[in-house]
Amino acid sequence: MKVAVLDVGKTNVKAVIVDAGARRELAARTRPNRVLTDGPYPHFDVDGIFAFFMQSLKELNAEHGFDAVSITAHGASGALLGTDGLALPVLDYEFRYAPEIDAAYDAIRPPFSETFSPRLPGGLNLGAQLHYQKTAFPRAFADVQSIVTYPQYWAWRLTGIAATEVTSLGCHTDLWRPRQGTFSSLVERLEIGDRLSPVQKPSDRLGFVAQDIAAMIGLARPVPVYCGIHDSNASLLPHLGQHRAPFAVVSTGTWVVIFAVGGDLDHLDPKRDTLANVDALGRAVPSARFMGGREFELLTKGQGTATPDAVRRIVEERILLTPGVVPGCGPFPAARHRIVNASNDLNPDETYVAASLYAALMTKVCLDLTRAAGPVILEGPFARNALYAEALSKAVGRTVIPVSGSTGTSIGAALLALGSSDPRVPKEEHAPAFSRLPAAFPEYGAEWHLLVQKDAA
Repeated sequence: MKVAVLDVGKTNVKAVIVDAGARRELAARTRPNRVLTDGPYPHFDVDGIFAFFMQSLKELNAEHGFDAVSITAHGASGALLGTDGLALPVLDYEFRYAPEIDAAYDAIRPPFSETFSPRLPGGLNLGAQLHYQKTAFPRAFADVQSIVTYPQYWAWRLTGIAATEVTSLGCHTDLWRPRQGTFSSLVERLEIGDRLSPVQKPSDRLGFVAQDIAAMIGLARPVPVYCGIHDSNASLLPHLGQHRAPFAVVSTGTWVVIFAVGGDLDHLDPKRDTLANVDALGRAVPSARFMGGREFELLTKGQGTATPDAVRRIVEERILLTPGVVPGCGPFPAARHRIVNASNDLNPDETYVAASLYAALMTKVCLDLTRAAGPVILEGPFARNALYAEALSKAVGRTVIPVSGSTGTSIGAALLALGSSDPRVPKEEHAPAFSRLPAAFPEYGAEWHLLVQKDAA
């Protein structure tokens, strides 16, 4: 089966054709995900994204054809639907609210023990977004007919059917009880229970591409649209059932998200960006995260490579990068980033190496916080960074398996069209041999850990 996957990442937006049976990407179109600054607050360019999707699907249908549409999107977003489209723009979760609005939200949000959702800055808690929109724009909010989670917004645009789903509701929204699989007490406090769209499973067939949109794309027959899934959970899905717990999946993109399957839910620390996600089967999964892809991009500016000379200098001279390059999130949210032991400016290759080692050591901290055990499956852009994979493997003392080729989000979303009962991993998955890091790397990692612990004290 060929599945058209609409993949809305925080940094980039993609339309992908996936051969779901072979777990292989056939073709893709990509564009940046732009944030618009007109209107009442920074918001996503949903009309621009939809126009891109329509053109991409038209081209991809002519070239390859497809049998179904599935959707994956980043978390911490939702859409407020009125009678004629959006009641308010889809808010960019990085926007920060006035202190008095934050304080009012803190007074009503449920405890971590109920939602396993840490308090995060800006709109990273979807409940905080809804509270802000209701407080700041009461007239517009009064016109809201339906609230949908973000993957389902795109499903609604294709089908006209409004829904929410469990992986997006379970992604640090404050709106969900992961253990019970029900809405949290915040829904009643915000008085939005009657406007939250029905909860569906990610693999539910929501409907079919609407006739007018099908005509624009050039579809010759009815094409089903599946409900959709949170992007990091899409990366996790292919591995459920393939590996016996405990194991971990490290999903990388703008965010590095750690899923500790078989990990410890009771010892999560809400002050260090740990949480419970909800997988495609509705089960709570101990998780941790930091904005690793964004940090790597800010540090390297897309330049550099892991040359032997650069690796040697960074490790032997103990040149360390400390958190947080992006402050306010991750396991050290209050930390102030600095570069330690650099006797002179780093060239692009040295910066690339230092950033790779920093990201690997941060990932190790997140794995430890979730008490993850067993092999580590590495998905997304960092799976192509051999130095990061080697450093992570040596830091945790366990097997790290980079999954190359198509991103886990595209493959996982495509699997929804087959049903979630056949979550096989691509056959080329294996643990590679590593040989780039000097013997002194364990001491490098230990020094980094002591330094960040001291900074956090």
